[in-house]
Amino acid sequence: MHLEAFYHGQRNNWSYAYDKRTIHLRFRTKRNDVEHVYVAAGDKYDWGRTYREKEMLKTASDALFDYWEVAFRPKYKRLTYGFKITAGNETEWMTENGITSYQPQPPGGYFEFPYIHAIDVFTPPEWAKNAVFYQIFPERFCNGDPSNDPENVEPWGSAPTYTNYMGGDLKGVQDHLDYLQDLGVNAIYFTPLFESPAYHKYDTLDYKKIDPAFGTNEQLKELVDECHRRGIRVVLDAVFNHSSENFFAFKDVREKGEQSKYADWYHIHEFPVQVKDGIPTYDTFGFFGAMPKLNTANPEVKKYLLDVARYWIGDIKLDGWRLDVANEIDHHFWRDFRSVVKEANPDAYIIGEVWNDSIAWLLGDQFDSVMNYPFSSKVLEFFANGNLDGFSFANSMGYLLMRYPQQANEVVFNLLCSHDTDRALTRCGEDKRKLKLAVVFLMTYMGTPCIYYGDEIGLKGGNDPECRRCMEWDPKKQDHELYDFYKLMINLRKNNQVLRSGQFHFLKADLGDKRIIYERIDDSMHFMIWMNNHSEPTTLTHPFETDDWIDALSGEAVHIRDGKMSISLDPFGFRIISRKLAPQEWE
Repeated sequence: MHLEAFYHGQRNNWSYAYDKRTIHLRFRTKRNDVEHVYVAAGDKYDWGRTYREKEMLKTASDALFDYWEVAFRPKYKRLTYGFKITAGNETEWMTENGITSYQPQPPGGYFEFPYIHAIDVFTPPEWAKNAVFYQIFPERFCNGDPSNDPENVEPWGSAPTYTNYMGGDLKGVQDHLDYLQDLGVNAIYFTPLFESPAYHKYDTLDYKKIDPAFGTNEQLKELVDECHRRGIRVVLDAVFNHSSENFFAFKDVREKGEQSKYADWYHIHEFPVQVKDGIPTYDTFGFFGAMPKLNTANPEVKKYLLDVARYWIGDIKLDGWRLDVANEIDHHFWRDFRSVVKEANPDAYIIGEVWNDSIAWLLGDQFDSVMNYPFSSKVLEFFANGNLDGFSFANSMGYLLMRYPQQANEVVFNLLCSHDTDRALTRCGEDKRKLKLAVVFLMTYMGTPCIYYGDEIGLKGGNDPECRRCMEWDPKKQDHELYDFYKLMINLRKNNQVLRSGQFHFLKADLGDKRIIYERIDDSMHFMIWMNNHSEPTTLTHPFETDDWIDALSGEAVHIRDGKMSISLDPFGFRIISRKLAPQEWE
């Protein structure tokens, strides 16, 4: 055995409380190197009567390592433990003191989970597990009230640029709530709605005022109330990293320089504030002089922004926040932000925009979720670009699943595209078969799925600004077959708890083969998804012991023969089968 590959950490995603009674442990070994991993555990104050060994399950792999998991429900909410690793006639033990070929005398020197404190348990809102989000870029969704259009508004459907306006507004969204309800989504994520000089609204002018081109605060309240009556949650975008250059505080700094009482609201290196050779003399979002970076460590800035967060959650009854450029703001601010938001609404869902590994924000003291761009990157690399085989794709997804605690994985914000990326259909070379495979994976994978407006009716577009085209409302120009497919997959997810919270495993993902099989399983249902990510038809075979499977979409029986099931798949085709489980099968 390769002992140097053994790893376990007593923190973060390796050892954590899943709920008030359950501890999850993870262990890492070299890929295909060991046969079994056991946890030897007990209570340090009552080791003799509580000691037991429990086998871990290999739940994921990446290119280099296997990852093993186990759940414990200790009687006294604390656990002392070590690991026993076996391969053939070899046995090794790993405790906090190191690796030995014999079992060290317990409990001294063993790993320890001292106590499950309820206040420390990371508990994202339960509703987020059951949500299917729909992202709306308000300026481009629907122009429901021409009376509030900007002066330079262009005809609906004009080619998007970095500066033009089309007139989308809150009234346009409210007019199409029936559409969203029919599609099956039950949560909306709005990009910024607050007053701003730009069409995208990411440079905020007034954090407590809806932009007049979108409507009024009262209209948002009415829209949120109507959404809630329909069972639809509403999450807004908060831009706390930076403000508009015409925000009252920065405007004062520009006018008064060092004498401004708001000078410390920003990160200013040189007065007067200006842009020299393309680089501002103050910190900004990127190098955009129109978006000066706020100093969120300043007590006055923090108080101002936290009051904004409290106002919209408390008065307008929002269901959560999506936090722009979240990784560029200090952790102290986000901890206080979580306290304020959860006090106003304990069920609020907090999503950070972090494009990389986000474990530092997902430990229960800051965010509930992050926008899972690493997910979309690998999913589209596999289904759209065809750059990965099944083996590499499964390795990528296994690596992502091991990044976070299970409760974070259950609500991580999964997306195929957004206002900041190419449209999914465009990434797929406008091949709907490839897009459908990606959508099936999105809707049957662990996490909270989000659809970018218009994807469901075939909107295309490259990177910004092309990905921000107007929503197409002419029925003759909508892809109704694609819409029906999205609706079908959304309803399949909503009607089957196992697709929202069941365990996830790859069953087939081979080197040089773009065909995959994976499963979702819980104590009552078992789903299996077969995919042919190839341009030629194929037949996949997998061994089975039971003959009680049905097609999850048609309800037709799917039979096995000689202990095997064979599924014929079209080019870029898929099949979803399911069966009910008896209690003893799960145990």
